[in-house]
Amino acid sequence: MKADMTIHDNHRIDEEKYRSLLKYIRLNVTEKYDFPQEIVQIDGVTIATLGNFSASTGKPKSKKTFNVSAIVASALSGKEVLKYKADLPPCKNRVLYIDTEQSKCHCHKVLHRILTLAGLPTDQENDRIEFFVLREYTPDQRRDIIRWALHEEKDIGLVIIDGIRDLIHDINSPSESLDIINELMRWSSYYELHIHTVLHLNKGDDNTRGHIGTELNNKAETILQISKNVENGKISEVRAMHIRDREFIPFAFEIGDDSLPHLVEDYQFKMSKKDRLSSYADMTEQQHRSALEAAFPDRDNVGYQALLEALKKGYDSIGYSRGRNTLVNLCKFLIQHGAIQKSGRGYTYNENFHLCTMPV
Repeated sequence: MKADMTIHDNHRIDEEKYRSLLKYIRLNVTEKYDFPQEIVQIDGVTIATLGNFSASTGKPKSKKTFNVSAIVASALSGKEVLKYKADLPPCKNRVLYIDTEQSKCHCHKVLHRILTLAGLPTDQENDRIEFFVLREYTPDQRRDIIRWALHEEKDIGLVIIDGIRDLIHDINSPSESLDIINELMRWSSYYELHIHTVLHLNKGDDNTRGHIGTELNNKAETILQISKNVENGKISEVRAMHIRDREFIPFAFEIGDDSLPHLVEDYQFKMSKKDRLSSYADMTEQQHRSALEAAFPDRDNVGYQALLEALKKGYDSIGYSRGRNTLVNLCKFLIQHGAIQKSGRGYTYNENFHLCTMPV
């Protein structure tokens, strides 16, 4: 039996409580600890595990809730929906969906959409999803309801909180933000489930909103960014803003005549001017990978001069055009991070590189 970890935010730990927690918090070198179970993937890349939390972010009307609906539909059906493939264990196969913003009428449409995407009946109740509408309650009451639901509901493996900012009074309060993030970590760990939250981005930039956004960036397992295509507002793009695993290839979806999200096949992503980074060190792994795959389509072993020419061609293709001196430094950077490897008297592209596991 686990120690009781459901301690309220401001409750201190006395000696008796400390001793009851020791077995839970102490790490022993002689014990084996299982890796968190992976429950949601995109093209084989893990974005969610039990015992952690993640987030979808985006500006208003970017279709964040449609994106979340696809995740939940995959969790209920076990099928791939959009690019999401969820696999909940039998003992954790239920979903708790919390909506803090919308009316019951709107939430009913979301629930109907989820069941339709999952290929499940919409004319009868489904005991694998519990949907709570908490629009009319205070932040403290919402948190209390979630606490009780997690305590009472059995076999919950995935929790959706749309949106998390309504669980606190002030999104710019460091103490409130830290408290709710600690709550997410405590809930996900103690109940061995995954929590996926939804948070708006700032209107003027692509940063998550408020101090709570900063804390999410620091602690979340994965942060997905959903954004409208600048040329076609009907299309929403999904990228990894932050991810512990390797980055997945971005994808896009649009809403069909059936009011359901559909994958846009063979979608070509374009970098806006503000996305064309000034430094190769600031690029994401996926941006480097796109450039290197364009540079080395045949995976040839090339000499140093041919290597620089290939890098120029590849990085030009993603909007990063630089001269020889920068390309030389870029080459050193890629060799240091394992993306380019010395092979005899030449160089080759290592498609299995991961920037996140290499020294900066």
